[in-house]
Amino acid sequence: MGIQARPFSALILVFCLLLASCANDTVGVASKADQEALIQKAAVAAPNIQAGDKIRVTVFGEDRLTGEYQVDPAGFVSLPLAGTVKAAGLSKQQMEKTLASKFSGEYLRDPKVTVDLASFRPFYILGEVNKPGEYDYKSGLNIVSALAVAGGTTYRASTSNIDIQHVGETGFKKYPISSNIPVLPGDLIRVPMRYF
Repeated sequence: MGIQARPFSALILVFCLLLASCANDTVGVASKADQEALIQKAAVAAPNIQAGDKIRVTVFGEDRLTGEYQVDPAGFVSLPLAGTVKAAGLSKQQMEKTLASKFSGEYLRDPKVTVDLASFRPFYILGEVNKPGEYDYKSGLNIVSALAVAGGTTYRASTSNIDIQHVGETGFKKYPISSNIPVLPGDLIRVPMRYF
């Protein structure tokens, strides 16, 4: 009887260690301050340009320069006559001034440039959802609508928490599943499995 108990005890110990290693995959629980900062960040009317965004540049009277341009992973965008320009981290107004100065001089006299965000970088959702993958970001996206875009959760999904890693963060933080938790461009969302 003692011999049979040892393999069973070892099996339980291995299962507990496996469960603990899965639980340690997240960095921590988002505090109320983290949640409020996230809501304020999402409420900013004009976010800065980031790698992966697509910008629409309009140069008045110059149809050959007007168009949509992708910001590369390093944060640069290449435009005719302007060359390669650092875009990541700039506001729309800063990018307009930068491009106007690049176009002016020997190319154009007093160019009128406008920059708009044509599309944001996508967000990613994985874990216990019916259709994990990459999805286009739309303004006003929150956790509940992101889950709906991914086809809803599976029957094994946690019904109370979700893990989110924002661009620039090194790990996931646990947030409550709530319609007031916004999703930002480039977010990596993981729906964990419940353990009961």
